[in-house]
Amino acid sequence: MQNKILPILKFSYDSLVDEPMKLCFLYCALFPEDYKISKENLIDYWICEGFIGEDDQDIKDAINQGYEILGTLTRAHLVMEANKHEVVMHDVVREMALWIASDLGKQREAFVVQTRVGLCEIPKVKDWGAMRRMSLMNNNIEEINCASKCSELTTLFLQNNRLKNLSGEFIQSMQKLIVLDLSKNYDFSELPEQISELASLQFLDLSYTSIQQLPVNFQELKMLTHLNLTSTRRLCSIFGMSKLSSLRILKLLDSKVHGDVSLVKELQLLEHLQVLTITISMELGLMLISDDKRLAKCITGLNILGFQDKPCNISFLLSMENLRELRVVNSQVSEINSDIKCRESETYSSVLLNPTRPCLTNLSKVNIFDCNGVKDLTWLLFAPNLVSLDITDLKELEEIINKEKATNLTGITPFQKLELLSLQNAPKLESIYWSPLPFPFLKRISALDCPNLRKLPLNATSVPRIGEFSISMHPREKKNWLGWEDKDTQNRFFPSFHRVIISLTFPLEKMFFLIEFLSCSI
Repeated sequence: MQNKILPILKFSYDSLVDEPMKLCFLYCALFPEDYKISKENLIDYWICEGFIGEDDQDIKDAINQGYEILGTLTRAHLVMEANKHEVVMHDVVREMALWIASDLGKQREAFVVQTRVGLCEIPKVKDWGAMRRMSLMNNNIEEINCASKCSELTTLFLQNNRLKNLSGEFIQSMQKLIVLDLSKNYDFSELPEQISELASLQFLDLSYTSIQQLPVNFQELKMLTHLNLTSTRRLCSIFGMSKLSSLRILKLLDSKVHGDVSLVKELQLLEHLQVLTITISMELGLMLISDDKRLAKCITGLNILGFQDKPCNISFLLSMENLRELRVVNSQVSEINSDIKCRESETYSSVLLNPTRPCLTNLSKVNIFDCNGVKDLTWLLFAPNLVSLDITDLKELEEIINKEKATNLTGITPFQKLELLSLQNAPKLESIYWSPLPFPFLKRISALDCPNLRKLPLNATSVPRIGEFSISMHPREKKNWLGWEDKDTQNRFFPSFHRVIISLTFPLEKMFFLIEFLSCSI
């Protein structure tokens, strides 16, 4: 069967226009069967492997090229879209990709993929020297102590194991290694010193590990372009980061390392930095970043945490034109005034109405959690492409968009791209918006423990895709208290209500926020 089918499928592969696109396709086979592959992560791998992008190219252009390739692979039915953010490879197509990657089965050890098969130790390989790529992700490996000579290995996937120990001898043998992914090894706490000897390393992912510090000579990784330290909640310092002269992407969101003055000064020395995600818990750190136009432009993800003594001025965000994800946790927040100066002679309202002059147009996800004193969130009008809005534990919040404050911004219709709206434990919330809105893409509204919210900004034409839409409310009886624009609106949306099961389990994401805040306070 394999001998008959795989050569036929190979025709689609052979029809791909160039070698880089073929390499991008084969790379998808490193993931487990039926695995939903993050498009963003996949493109990051491709860039570091050198399949797409040039060293001096703007990272945005390389990312756009990656999405174009994914579009081509999807149209050729070599990968399938699982959703907006992920792709999946059919089992038979994956088998074909592994067959091609091993030189049509002649060099099986060049492309070793043993994923999600319950491995407790690294597999035995006859010829380590022949191996080019190895994926052992989603297994139960706790230790790697072997000293095998992996002299030609360029890619090593070890994410989502139970790794606790990685021997220096094993690392030292991989002198051509370009990509090393150790993410989601939650008990992994120490990188071997020999990591600094990997002169070719460009991609290192340590996210969701218990790493406490980086090795002394870590800054010797002069080729490193992508470093992911997301949710490294025990990492105390990244001193010397400024010496990583090639670094283009640095992810620190939810790390214990926050954007204080010393870190910001190091970041300012990274001449090639283009993407930064970071947590900031000090006003001075936020001011230094927002005053540095180049650094502010790099920020795509920002967590504002623990601004209790002095309110965080949201106006700082307006210098971060590439910001995509914002979290504000346990902080006081001051509003953006609609007449605040944008450039020398313009107001932000005029800039927002002019599509050629961006103003938070990339911001797609906002999560605001446990913030005191916030009565409205009218500044969200400055984020016209918001996709997800999650508001939790805002005890003083009365309305999302205030009509009076929005007077100077009457030409803006908010939430045109919104898909998910989640409101939880906002006891004073009375209004989302004062009149019905069109929601072309809205899939869900969730309003839990918002007893004063008596009307949703909906009319009979607000949500065109009613079959994909749902409303969750608690208490459930609240749906009978709601006021509707008219009878047609009520009839249209009543079938969209469904039962909400309240769990005593604290939501995982909010638990992370709490841990982050407590560790910051300690």
